[in-house]
Amino acid sequence: MEIKVLGPGCSNCQKVEKLVRETVSEAGVAADIEKVSDIMRIAKYGVLSTPAVVVDGEVKSVGKIPKKEEILAWIGK
Repeated sequence: MEIKVLGPGCSNCQKVEKLVRETVSEAGVAADIEKVSDIMRIAKYGVLSTPAVVVDGEVKSVGKIPKKEEILAWIGK
């Protein structure tokens, strides 16, 4: 599983990255988590508002901090 947290580095982007890492770890799921801060790479996903979360190439969340329950649903737990 590949998870990307998209955002330039704002406080909300950092919170989302931390939350995603914690949730994946607690769930015991094997996933590659990448923080993407390059604006051109973010734009390729069609994301205009950050933070955003992409799971296996599919945009799951844009412009908000997702709840832990949402992240668990995305990773199949």
